[in-house]
Parts: sequence; structure tokens; C-alpha cells
Amino acid sequence: MKPIVIIGAGLAGLTLARVLHLNDIPVVLYEGEESLNARTQGGQLDIHDFNGQVALARCRLTDEFHSIVNPGAEAMRFLNPDGHVVGEIPDDGKLTNPEVLRGELRRILVESLPEGTIRWDHKVASIHATGDAHTVMFANGDSVDADVLVGADGAWSRVRAYLNGAAPEYTGTLWAETFLHDVEARHRDGAEIVGRGAMLAMQPGRGIFGHREANDIIHVYAVMKKPLAWAEPVDLADREQALQVIADQLGDGWAPELTELITGGDTDPVVRPIWGLPLGHTWDRRPGVMLVGDAAHLTPPDGDGANWALFDGAELGTLIAENPDDIDAAFDAFAERMLPRSAESSEEGYQSFERTFGYNAPVNLRNMMDGAKTYGREYHE
Repeated sequence: MKPIVIIGAGLAGLTLARVLHLNDIPVVLYEGEESLNARTQGGQLDIHDFNGQVALARCRLTDEFHSIVNPGAEAMRFLNPDGHVVGEIPDDGKLTNPEVLRGELRRILVESLPEGTIRWDHKVASIHATGDAHTVMFANGDSVDADVLVGADGAWSRVRAYLNGAAPEYTGTLWAETFLHDVEARHRDGAEIVGRGAMLAMQPGRGIFGHREANDIIHVYAVMKKPLAWAEPVDLADREQALQVIADQLGDGWAPELTELITGGDTDPVVRPIWGLPLGHTWDRRPGVMLVGDAAHLTPPDGDGANWALFDGAELGTLIAENPDDIDAAFDAFAERMLPRSAESSEEGYQSFERTFGYNAPVNLRNMMDGAKTYGREYHE
């Protein structure tokens, strides 16, 4: 049996590779980044007990997962722009949605695979059909002919494009992020207002989101409804000026300790447009090809994407292991489960994102805090 070829060493691709490895199915994974630590791997993720943790259990990595949990980080705090707490959801210690750093989660998955499974520095240049195979050309000049090809290559998936799938659309929202380091010693006001977990303060179409991470760090996002080209004239390399511009764009009415989460940033800001695939999008089905994770169902951040990426990888790997002699039957069974699930999750994700960060956000926030405990489950699920 020729190895199954996976494009993309994100959470979905790594989970799929791990489950295939555990079932003695040959697999090779191609990743465009040069190494595991070639770039910062994003912030903290809450891993849910009904999908993400189920996937990690199938990977036999539950103990490794528990070793990277950030205790207390499930807590959430909601603030008015003036800094007053609207409501809080404590971390109950039950590990229903424990928080871990994306980079650490990716590390334990990478380390669970045999040496050589991942081919780093293999960025896809093009894909075309060669008879019944799928030829992947890489920017470094290498190529591979795959009988079985899985696209786990994220938002801008080249495998999805090969299947004539939809391209992501801009949601109208930008997130500008920075980090505060050594917060207990150097950013005491910030540590106090954010608390041990996540903090969210909103005005119509704009907001400040802080997340307490491991290693005495606060990850800060300024959320803004802006045109896609808004950041082009901003000199992001001039840290102080850029952070001040971002804070100014949030307008008036913010408590100083909230805006100082942005202006006091210790890292150059990174402006991230938020993209999502159109609701109801489809792609052409080709024998021997499937999509998982964001390649299949990219939605705006709502706490679900990483969890369903993990679950996709584990579920597809399990189905292949159950029917290794008929991969397309496994793909059909996976699509029958994944497509309706992802359609429902994507619709809920767009609604949750707009409810949290949209123009009616302050009203929604107050309404949500009327049932804070229920909202805590909804936000995390």
C-alpha cells in the first residue's frame, strides 16, 4: 500500500497521521513551514470534552494533553468599556474545556509520530491529475504522486482549490494582536483586569479581548470592524506608534487600564483579517481526495475550529483503519458525517462571532450575562 499523503501539519493533519500510524497504515505528511518552531503558533485553545478531547484520546495522548493544560484558564470575565465587570464564569476545575497553547498541542502531536513522517519545507506549488493519481508539485522542486490525498492545509487550501472549492471571504473584522510579558511584575493593572482566564470588553463593532496564557503572558486582541485594506498605511514595525493608532481606532469611552493592554504591548502588533468559507459551500468530489479541518469548513474564531479539526482527523483516520482496502468508501462515510456537522457548526460559528463582536455586541453581552453559566457553555462549544 502506497502511503496516504496528507498536506498540512496543522492539528487536523497531525491527528489523522497519528491515528493512521497507530493502525499501521503508511502515511507521509508534507508541511510548508521549515520546522515545528518556524513561527509562533497562535494563542491558547479551549479543548472540549465532546470533540477535541475525544480525538486526543483516540490518539492515545490524553496524559500528554493533561501535562500542557493551563490550570484556571477556563475562567471568563465580561466587562463594560468603563472597566466594570458585567459577569464572570469561574474555572470549576472539571477540565470540561481546559486551555492549552496551540504550539504545545501541536508539539505533542508532532512528537507522537515517527521520525521522517513529516516532510518539512514542502510548500505546495500546484496539484494536477496524472491518470488516477494526484501529482503534488512543491515549491522546492520535489513532487509526489498520491493515490490517496488529504487536504489538511487550512484556510487557503491548495487541495480545496484542486477540487474547485470556494475561496475564503473576508468577514469585515480585523483582529490586531500583541502580547504582554512578565505581567505579574510589569503589567499588574493588566493582570488584574484580565484575571486568570479570558476577558472580553465590547462596544458596537469593536472590542478588547485579553487571554491569560501560561508563562506569565497575556495575549491581547483589539477587535475592529474595518475595510480589509485599513492596515496598509499603518507602520506596524514602529511598535509604539502602531499600538497607539490601533487603540485610537477603538474610539472613546474605554477605561485606561483596558486601552493600556494594547498600548503597553511588548511585541509588534500583527493585524489578522478574519476569513471564513461561505455557508453552504461545496467542492468537487474526486476519487482518492478528501478535506479536513479548516480546509473543509473554515469559520471565524468561535472556540470550535481547532476542536473540529482534531475530531476530523481522528474520525477520518478511524474510518480508514476500519476499511483500508476501500479508501473511497471510508471517505464517503466520513463526508456523510462531517459535511452536515460542519454546516451546522459553521452557521452557529458565524452567529456566535457576530453576536460576540458585532454591532449589537454590548446589548448581546448584557443579555448573555443574564445566563452566564449557559453562555459559558455556548461560547466554548
